[in-house]
Amino acid sequence: MTTFPRRLRAVIFDLDGTLVDTADEFVVVVQALRAEHGMAPMEAGRIRQTVSNGARALVTLGLGLAEDHPEFEAQRLRLLALYSEVLGTVATPYPGINELLTALAARDIRWGVATNKPSAYTLPLMDRLAFNPSPGSVVCPDDVKDRKPHPESLYLNCRHLDCSPADAVYIGDHKRDIEAGRRAGMFTVAAAYGYIEPDDDPGSWGASRQVDDSRDLLRLLLDA
Repeated sequence: MTTFPRRLRAVIFDLDGTLVDTADEFVVVVQALRAEHGMAPMEAGRIRQTVSNGARALVTLGLGLAEDHPEFEAQRLRLLALYSEVLGTVATPYPGINELLTALAARDIRWGVATNKPSAYTLPLMDRLAFNPSPGSVVCPDDVKDRKPHPESLYLNCRHLDCSPADAVYIGDHKRDIEAGRRAGMFTVAAAYGYIEPDDDPGSWGASRQVDDSRDLLRLLLDA
């Protein structure tokens, strides 16, 4: 298992379910999509648990459509259009994140984001959240050839942040995040406070460490 960096130079976060709690926006969107089809609201917790799997998974969950259904792509685009209307309206950083970013800056440790969320949604969300200090790198799937779990996004983050993967930590709330970080040679942290599906087990992902409360990240990263 990868050891904690001898000299921590960068912390990289997944976005939804790790750095920012965006689930309530997707709850609104999925319920609206269901209403357009005359379907009753579904239990919000089921939607929250599916957010990390992206728009396709939310369409399947919300409408019960398989990806090969002839209406699937139209409904995926409709879901994204609904999301654009609420993007950044209720999303908030997880508890302790702003304090962590301030503490990292005080120690001259840079930070970034590696997400599978397209830049058309990631960049406006980051702008509306107005993190201070701002990230030194934001990498989306349209910035790379291969998205996570491939490590390409993290390698690009490290180039932006002028550090080696061995001097960085990657934090994520999905197995694909941990796989990407491990393949990049990074110390990885499983964000078990994020959007974890009922049949998933963060302890099985092979992360270097697991954090069950976002407020514990500061102690883990700066007291290590």
